[in-house]
Amino acid sequence: MSRLDSMLRRLTAQRDGLNWAVAQISEMEGDVLDMGLGNGRTYDHLREILPERRIWVMDRVLQCHPSSTPPAEDFLQGEAEPMLEKLAAGGARIVLAHYDFGRGIKAEDVTEAARLSLMIAQVMRPGGLLISGQPLVGFEQISGPDTIAPDRYLFYRA
Repeated sequence: MSRLDSMLRRLTAQRDGLNWAVAQISEMEGDVLDMGLGNGRTYDHLREILPERRIWVMDRVLQCHPSSTPPAEDFLQGEAEPMLEKLAAGGARIVLAHYDFGRGIKAEDVTEAARLSLMIAQVMRPGGLLISGQPLVGFEQISGPDTIAPDRYLFYRA
């Protein structure tokens, strides 16, 4: 599979997974967390499909497209550990989290996701959903939408 086809497959899975998750959490209270702002495409989609929810965003640097810049009070800039600690200390209860940290080196990305999983668990609402391109640990893995290959995107319940 070409890198272009792989990227299209990943982005389609991401969008379909987020849309699916919105229906799953509709009756639950809580905020949303987008880990890894990047260009801001996912954040832009989240605010479109969840306009009534507060969406926390974290990344090392703010370098997204200007139209996808989150409000300053919702953007947590820095390394993941202190930003997750800040969310936990503030009492945030996340009902939907999207994990998109990574540098593109699979072994390193998997190790980082496993390391951060415990901290992510501290901000999640029981029963909340996590959608991730990397394997997370300590959560119940669940099936996402049938349109997404099991190895393409991962779905978890807190």
